[in-house]
Formats: sequence, C-alpha cells, structure tokens
Amino acid sequence: MAREKPEAAAEAEATPELSYREQLDFLNPIAQPLASRKLTRKLLKCVRKATKHKQIRRGVKEVQKFINKGEKGITVLAGDTLPIDVYCHIPIMCEDRSLPYAYVPSKTDLGAAAGSKRPTCVIMIKPHEDYQEAYDECLEEVSSLPLPL
Repeated sequence: MAREKPEAAAEAEATPELSYREQLDFLNPIAQPLASRKLTRKLLKCVRKATKHKQIRRGVKEVQKFINKGEKGITVLAGDTLPIDVYCHIPIMCEDRSLPYAYVPSKTDLGAAAGSKRPTCVIMIKPHEDYQEAYDECLEEVSSLPLPL
C-alpha cells in the first residue's frame, strides 16, 4: 500500500499540463473578456513579478475588500472556476470603479504564478516601479479588450 502512493504521485507529475486550446474547453460562460494566449503569458509573468515585490491581492475576499477601499490595479480572474457564484460579482465591481479586468483560462496556472501550490480564482496586480514597464503593457492590452454586453 505504501508503494502505491509514490507511483500515483509520479503519475500525477508525469501528466502533461493542458495547452491553452485544451484549457478553453473548461471555461465558464461568463469568462469575457478572455485574454489571448500571448496576453495570458504576459499577465502571468506580471503576476510573478508582482509576487516577488508583494504587490498582489489574492482570493475573492481580499480582492473584493481592496476594490471597495478604492485600490487600483489589474484584476485577473480564472475562467475555469466553479461554481460561478463564487466570484461573478467581481467584474461588476471592477466596471463600477473603472478597473481593468481580464480572464485567463486556468486557476491552477494563476495560483502557480502567484507562488502558491493552491489554485486561485482571482488576483489583483498592483502597480510598482520595479516592474512598471510590464505592468503598463498589460494594462494597455487589458484595457483594449472589449467588455461583455
């Protein structure tokens, strides 16, 4: 029995990660505006940089609290979160306060970019001078995405 556990763990590690196209199959119906493959990479890279400088807000409760307090930043939501009710109010809050937001296909990738082993469904990236160029590039592209009707 003790032998089975390491084998199962090895199989889980050997399982290849899903490609961007495969991740699109698991999206929620509300995942609009969805970041392109290129923008998804840029956003996750920006999340990694922000994490090093402790400039992220992670999780629905924390992001919601700081949106209400008027904090500025880019909100990145995971498109494969179920049930939708958990975070469906976040885009509306962002629109009310003119904050840019975008969906990425995977909550696992979003959590990993934030330096966590746990998946996360929403992250807010705050601006900081050490990665300002990457932040501005992401901000421009996310702002240019069409908002859902």
